[in-house]
Amino acid sequence: MKAVLTVIGNDSVGIIAGISSVLANDNVNIIDINQTIMSGMFTMVMIIEMNESESDFSTINDKLVKKGKELGVQVIVTREEIYKSMHRI
Repeated sequence: MKAVLTVIGNDSVGIIAGISSVLANDNVNIIDINQTIMSGMFTMVMIIEMNESESDFSTINDKLVKKGKELGVQVIVTREEIYKSMHRI
């Protein structure tokens, strides 16, 4: 299953490392990543694939949200099919 992972918050050292380490520990593949910093605000969007993970979506989501709180950023994970449905014209 694929999902869209978004991270938003004040820029600080270690955000990408922290989020990607959670993914790596759960064997989640990062398919694509785009990140930028605008006026001190960190934004990142990842497309991730969870097919090889032994954890389910909810478990991975909970771990990412917890890591986001530790890093002082907001993390939102949306299943690809829901994301596509929400953004269909």
